[in-house]
Amino acid sequence: MLKKFCGWGLLLLALSLLTPAGAGASGAAPPAIPVKGMVTLVDLGADKCIPCRMMAPILEELKQEYKGKAAIVFLDVWKDRSLAPRFGIRAIPTQVFYDRQGKETFRHEGFLSKEQIELVLEKLGVAKPAAK
Repeated sequence: MLKKFCGWGLLLLALSLLTPAGAGASGAAPPAIPVKGMVTLVDLGADKCIPCRMMAPILEELKQEYKGKAAIVFLDVWKDRSLAPRFGIRAIPTQVFYDRQGKETFRHEGFLSKEQIELVLEKLGVAKPAAK
């Protein structure tokens, strides 16, 4: 009986390791990446990663300032482990920039300041919003 239980336990453990963390947990699918017809910045990180947490307010600010001009998307690779291989990331945070045609044009690993992000967006043809 114990042998049968251990066999099932190993099977369940193996299946849990094959299922991406967070799969189906939130119920919300990430947006189509890159966003069709729009310059897109995808920041791949995690809520608990220190540099990622430092970037969170910057990304939120950029998301508001560039609304309708560029898509700014954060994806948590610790909650959905299928994202790391999909985007080919080796470290977090990683920022991936796509042009309007959906072609990857720039990739960066580590913290990226607001000014640095705005420079990349400008090179991709997205004008910096007017100061309020």
